[in-house]
Amino acid sequence: MTEILVRANGLTKVYGAVTAIGEASFEVAAGDRIALTGPSGSGKSTLLHLIAAIEQPTEGIISWPALGEPQTLRPGKVTIAFQGPSLLSPLTVAENVALPVLLAGGSEGAAEAEAAVLIGRLGLADVAGKLPEEISGGQAQRAGLARALAGRPRLILADEPTGQLDQATAADLMASLIEHVEYTKAALVVATHDSAVAGRLPLRWQMTGRRLDTGAELPC
Repeated sequence: MTEILVRANGLTKVYGAVTAIGEASFEVAAGDRIALTGPSGSGKSTLLHLIAAIEQPTEGIISWPALGEPQTLRPGKVTIAFQGPSLLSPLTVAENVALPVLLAGGSEGAAEAEAAVLIGRLGLADVAGKLPEEISGGQAQRAGLARALAGRPRLILADEPTGQLDQATAADLMASLIEHVEYTKAALVVATHDSAVAGRLPLRWQMTGRRLDTGAELPC
């Protein structure tokens, strides 16, 4: 029987007079690999925030049947790699990546070991001891993704994870991300403008006019 991690019905998010998401209904099942596409301003980031329980819907219902109550989702079960800067400035790259394991109750040794694996996997070994202000935007983006993967969450949400990367580095990052979710059996939702990134994932959701289409077809 398929485990449903997230279920939403009629999900709407309104900011003042602006509707960011209109009546979205969907499910995310264990092991899903979903590309969330659509133009800038179409509501992709807002949808990820609702799935992660960072924001609450204005209308509609969202639940996490196989994960529990919203206050128990983070850190641990659901993680999000944000589009913008998200690293904690007083911590090194390695300390940032290790932090979710510590917050979830893991030991310092376990946190350091997992951080070392992810830093190596995402090509950050040369900057592991540096502060966020000392690294490039692309390196910070990869570090943010490494931190999101730490602790082996069951659902990974990534907002434009390749937005500041060149084509070759983006391809390497997606290969590492897919390898990670296949190994951990996590579900993955990636919001992206990049057709090459979207093409790496078997399911396609599309935001158009702040409406969600979960049956969009992948290009041939």
